[in-house]
Amino acid sequence: MVRGFLEQAASPKAPYRDPRAAIAPHAGYIYSGPIAGSAFAPFAACARNIDTVILLGASHHVPYRGIAASSAGYFDTPLGSVPLDQELVERACTHPSVDYLEEAHAPEHSLEVELPFLQVLLGDFRIVPLLCGSVSFAATAEVLRLLWDRVADHGIIVVSSDLSHYLTYDAAQRLDRATAQAIERLDPDGIGEEQACGRIPIGGLLLLAHEKEWKVQTVDLRNSGDTSGLRTQVVGYGAFLFHE
Repeated sequence: MVRGFLEQAASPKAPYRDPRAAIAPHAGYIYSGPIAGSAFAPFAACARNIDTVILLGASHHVPYRGIAASSAGYFDTPLGSVPLDQELVERACTHPSVDYLEEAHAPEHSLEVELPFLQVLLGDFRIVPLLCGSVSFAATAEVLRLLWDRVADHGIIVVSSDLSHYLTYDAAQRLDRATAQAIERLDPDGIGEEQACGRIPIGGLLLLAHEKEWKVQTVDLRNSGDTSGLRTQVVGYGAFLFHE
């Protein structure tokens, strides 16, 4: 299924070489898998140069202040085990906003559903899995900067987020287009809480992208009405690529 999504993925209008980061959705594959494929497929050309993925998402189940790290040795999927980069996890925890919180990771799906795409594309790699609770865009960007300085030549950043939730098909399209435009402008303040469940990690990535002078492109923008055919209540999904 994952290979099929990658093979059928939408292509960037002007293909970017060596993308540095992506925003990808995290719903069930039958709903968001095609859009996730669009987010990950462009990394295939530079996969041999990537051995570390900084993976950020939002906590859907456990409220807390700050950013939750994990002390696990591996995250397991049906495709095998993905090791954590313990050194980088410890480096993230030197920031006052980051601490270990297994209770946040235990029930959470937003990071795990991205891993099979990365496993198919990258083979062997390590992850730094972080879940954002109540934390500022600025603090999130500081943590990303702390990690990116160590992996810029061999790593990527992946932010996991869906977009609008449970609107009608037409209303979702309008709101998701506004969110995509804010992301393209690198404007975290243009993304409200109702526009993306991962707005905090998205905001942190946008601040880092502004600092690094990265450009961003919307590669795919659809919703569950497009993939499932049910249009009375839909969830929005976007695939966004960042490059230097």
